[in-house]
Amino acid sequence: MSWFPASRAITTAAAVRDLTGAPPRARIVAAHALGDVDAGDRDRARAALIKALTDDRGEVRAEAAASLGALGAGPGDPDDAAVVAALVTRLADGLPEVRQGAAIALGTLAHPDGFAPLVAALRDGPADLRFQAATSLVEIDRIAAYGPLVASLSDADPQVLAAVALALGATDDGRAAGHLARLLEHADRGVTFDAAYALAQLGDRRGRTRLYDALADRDRAWDAIEVLEQIEDRDAIAPLARCLTDKKLTPEIGVRAAAALLALDGDHAGGRAHLVAALDHRKLPVRGLAVEQLARVGGAWADAPLARLAGRWRGRDLTDAIAEARAAIAARGGAA
Repeated sequence: MSWFPASRAITTAAAVRDLTGAPPRARIVAAHALGDVDAGDRDRARAALIKALTDDRGEVRAEAAASLGALGAGPGDPDDAAVVAALVTRLADGLPEVRQGAAIALGTLAHPDGFAPLVAALRDGPADLRFQAATSLVEIDRIAAYGPLVASLSDADPQVLAAVALALGATDDGRAAGHLARLLEHADRGVTFDAAYALAQLGDRRGRTRLYDALADRDRAWDAIEVLEQIEDRDAIAPLARCLTDKKLTPEIGVRAAAALLALDGDHAGGRAHLVAALDHRKLPVRGLAVEQLARVGGAWADAPLARLAGRWRGRDLTDAIAEARAAIAARGGAA
């Protein structure tokens, strides 16, 4: 996570200097800046960030962990083990944001030395750490992660259990389907939804009704739409069509549902009409999303509406996106 993104350019030398004596806010900014340095400054930045992991301010430690993950690992770099060892110590940090940041960085680096400590964290750590450890284990080794994840299916915390379910889906291991199917009857809606999502990723249909139900939930509808399109579930066409008229959902969800309908049925009249209408929405983000989705699923029928938007005041901030969408449509054989 980023506490205070840098608002001005800062050199590597200045950032390293600020990490060892500047006021707390400047140290946070410096730690953030060192996560984005040129290749030639990478080793220097990593050394400074490792030291910053022991800063007396939690915000600095959290930013240092995030930046170490952002810097990534070098192929065969002998210093990677030192970075991983330093991050592992922070899994026991007293602040949730620091230990979570360390777990995220370990997953991003995907160094094998981080696997066993994360297994221990998933088994014995506080709930906030267990939640992140499940995801990070799959990022390091999705095959080896299967066993520790299955062992955590008795976790009492619903949020942790939901994260474990998603992680099991990401392992792409068919053996996980039976475990996930049992979670469909869990009392927590978050657990049942994430279990259904993971089952869909594994190609198992047992959770589809949970995904259809989630299309009416503005907090989960987007994810449900994404996975239903991803698995090309044509049985989802009718539930997706209801999203177009559900006033409880955000306009963005309606646009995304319309695009999914067209991905599943390129001739879906409701999906076409909804996306074309969204090009005239009063909110720029909605218009922008409609243009983006038309670039992905639009046909010749979308070219004229896009051209009209390009010539109007409401299209002035979307000129490049509209041109890219029209080019993508043309490349698929639509109008130019």
